[in-house]
Amino acid sequence: MPTVSEHGWEPLSGARWRQRLPRRGPYDREQMLLEFARGKRVVHVGFVDEHRLEAKREGGTWLHARLAEAASSLVGLDVEEEGVRWAAEHGFEAHAVDAQSPEAVAGLGLQPAEVVVAGEIVEHLDAPGPFLRAMRELVTPEGLLVVTTPNAYRLLNFIAPVAGVELVHPDHTAWHSPHTLGTLLARSGWAIEGAAYYQNPAPRLDGVLGALVRGGRALFVRAGRLAPYWSDGLVVWARPADAARG
Repeated sequence: MPTVSEHGWEPLSGARWRQRLPRRGPYDREQMLLEFARGKRVVHVGFVDEHRLEAKREGGTWLHARLAEAASSLVGLDVEEEGVRWAAEHGFEAHAVDAQSPEAVAGLGLQPAEVVVAGEIVEHLDAPGPFLRAMRELVTPEGLLVVTTPNAYRLLNFIAPVAGVELVHPDHTAWHSPHTLGTLLARSGWAIEGAAYYQNPAPRLDGVLGALVRGGRALFVRAGRLAPYWSDGLVVWARPADAARG
């Protein structure tokens, strides 16, 4: 697996089983993705957001719409045909495709993008390796792939088992650490440029409970800047390995 020593992400000397963790963050996930996309030709994979896109668009929180404002051009890909039709009817360029198939993705014949955003999708997949190889079909030779996913070491993953439960999305198939996600990317033809952590916003609750939750969340985020390893999620960005070697 490639090392990213300038980001503090590399195997500890003489310890193959011990991997140094990145320290950057935690950041606002969506703001970070918007900065990656700003002024670029972008493909957004998994943009439908589980049938919540209409409600999110009305509330101004749909990431795809925000990316459309930041990018010079934007194409959405998703396996959810109903959501793709809805987006196309509302003026977005969108295609229904199984992004775990390099052949199906190549068959779209899209103009290569400068940035591909794959946000909160790799943890849902049956075949993450073929998916990451399929992303090579979408970028220019020096294009950037940005992947976000929940962090295997997020603090709640250690707290919830005290009550005999786990807190996990019912559709997730895996948790990823910086090393496991980096290994998947490297095996799929990507050279990692950097990694950081993100923190989710506090739940929108009213009244005293909402104030307590927001206050506790703010304290947790501040503490996270000292020890970001327990943050909610990971952001890893990479370029095609051939371009990195060149």
